[in-house]
Amino acid sequence: MKPRVLLTVEEAAESIGIGRTTMFALLKQGEVESVLVGRLRRVPVSAIEDYLGRLAAEQHGVTEAEA
Repeated sequence: MKPRVLLTVEEAAESIGIGRTTMFALLKQGEVESVLVGRLRRVPVSAIEDYLGRLAAEQHGVTEAEA
């Protein structure tokens, strides 16, 4: 079975150990990208990985230009 490339908001939140409300806030702020599939909001796995990479870089003092 192929790994999924799109997650529900709840699955995305669970995958990084945060709550659903916090994930919706990150989506609204533009910190995590999402897509609409019909009327359903989905979070690409790559968007989670990108967010975590930026978060780690910020905490280690690396700017996007240096990364």
